[in-house]
Amino acid sequence: MARTKVSPKYQVVIPKEIRERHGLKPGQEMQVISRGGTITLVPDRPLSAFRGILRGMPTTGYREKKDRT
Repeated sequence: MARTKVSPKYQVVIPKEIRERHGLKPGQEMQVISRGGTITLVPDRPLSAFRGILRGMPTTGYREKKDRT
């Protein structure tokens, strides 16, 4: 388990093994989510990184917008 410490300037260093595993780069922006005593960092990804993620998803059987009420 990787560990880190909050500096006097409230900065946190992400351990090397975690940076490498997730492909983090210097200057990359992160979302900070605080929920019930847990802080989660989520790397921002460009929209182009999600291209093709839904490939093969069935597109039939969904209602049209006009039919939803």
